[in-house]
Amino acid sequence: MVSLGAVLPFLGLLSNPDLLWQQPFIQSLSQWLGYSKSQQLVLPATLAFAIASILAAVIRLLNLWLNVRLGAAIGSDLSCAAYERTLYQPYEVHVQRNSAEVITGTTTHIGQTVAALNGLLQLITSAVVAASLLLGLLLIDAPIAVASAAIFASSYGALAISSRRELSRNSSKIAEFSTLQVKALNEGLGSIRDVLLDGSQNFYSHIYRQADIPLRYLGAKNYFLTTFPRYALEALGMVAIALLGGLLVFQRDGSSSVIPLLGALALGAQRLLPALQQVYSGWASLHGFNAGIHAVLSMLNQPLPPQVSVSKPLQFREVIRLEQVSYKYGVDQPYVLQNLELEICRGERVGLIGSTGSGKSTLVDILMGLLQPKKGRLLVDGADLHDTSHPDRLAAWRAAIAHVPQSIYLADTSIAENIAFGVPLHLIDMLRVREAAAQAQIACFIESSSEGYSSFVGERGIRLSGGQRQRLGIARALYRQASVIVLDEATSALDTTTEKAVMEAVEGLSRDLTMVMIAHRISTVQNCDRLIRLENGILVPSDFSGSSL
Repeated sequence: MVSLGAVLPFLGLLSNPDLLWQQPFIQSLSQWLGYSKSQQLVLPATLAFAIASILAAVIRLLNLWLNVRLGAAIGSDLSCAAYERTLYQPYEVHVQRNSAEVITGTTTHIGQTVAALNGLLQLITSAVVAASLLLGLLLIDAPIAVASAAIFASSYGALAISSRRELSRNSSKIAEFSTLQVKALNEGLGSIRDVLLDGSQNFYSHIYRQADIPLRYLGAKNYFLTTFPRYALEALGMVAIALLGGLLVFQRDGSSSVIPLLGALALGAQRLLPALQQVYSGWASLHGFNAGIHAVLSMLNQPLPPQVSVSKPLQFREVIRLEQVSYKYGVDQPYVLQNLELEICRGERVGLIGSTGSGKSTLVDILMGLLQPKKGRLLVDGADLHDTSHPDRLAAWRAAIAHVPQSIYLADTSIAENIAFGVPLHLIDMLRVREAAAQAQIACFIESSSEGYSSFVGERGIRLSGGQRQRLGIARALYRQASVIVLDEATSALDTTTEKAVMEAVEGLSRDLTMVMIAHRISTVQNCDRLIRLENGILVPSDFSGSSL
């Protein structure tokens, strides 16, 4: 506004210095500064105008810097909060949700939300700038300022009304195709070995292309809808200034006062149009990323359970008991487990067998406290783990359990960090790491490499064999020194000799350690104290007949 106010006397001085010299205030100020002629005012007027313009630019740059910093800070808060809430969701929620949705939400949708926030900040800033410029133009020439503002504001208003529905529709499609794009990446890269063996690269490339091409075109379309008014209305503004100049010259008979007025109005329009365009762009960003914003809000609206700090694992002294436990994964789904009655005593080795789909994995998930029974109770030493008045009890029980799944997840870090999974590097007990590796029959392999326990395993342990990954998973469980270890077909990838050595090492562990083993081979569970057979979610009598279970 200052730079706009400075242009009028500056152009007036350039076009007719004597006219400006006649102003009493200018004469008094000039005499105070030591100037006696009107021509002497040209240099200080030029410097004043330049300083005003530079000051305006500095303020705008500072405002831009603060806006983007604020947007980045808010975006980081949103992203971290969304991811934290996702991590704290019950296991049942994770089982029923595709990971592509979470990845898209915490990356793409958060990015879109930050862009929308930047657009909102830009809208607010530009609205203030536009209002200030309009006030300045009103002081210069009210009728012309009102007419110009009405023309440009109505033009942007009409564009906003016509493009609003299209922006919202494109936003929903962009959110949908973003999820499909990440899903295609996960599926193709997650099964890269099979893709290479089958030569199915074209199939997965086609799936990715079907999601990527419309995503790019929709983004381009929204960008065009956001940007094109600038170029269309710039031309309209130039035509308006030309017509205004002709009208003023005609009305005022070519008076020299027309030039300063026309210059000020031209500068005002040159500043006002970008401000109006940024207001429109900010509004368009909010609508263009509407679906992404809603997706982020949905993640932020996930309930965050109370933060329970567990000082030590739950002490398991006597017995785990399932009382009339039933479970199903959805309201319309059949029961996977039905009215189970089961006791597991401390120090007992229990083999859990049954055909595929019989409910073995669901049962151990309930035993570990990951799933809550739909009916019945899970008791440890007589205490209900899902008692809402004691939320710390369930967390302490989970801390007392180590789980070795059939498919071991390994992070792309060192072997030591994978064995002490979730422990900060500086807190890892290397003595316990070596003991766990020795008990899992993998210490010789690790120590034979040049980097030893500092060796990296590659993404998902791709540099290791299947048996080596399983033994690292067993070592991870042993490192935790848990009260209960659950082996979910943990030795299925091992050869007979290695499995025997591992199981002998496991059997040599303290009898205070309770073990539950899911297996399909007799060799895995032949030394168990007891076998439990599940069929269709019901306990049935078991025996050792056959070579597999």
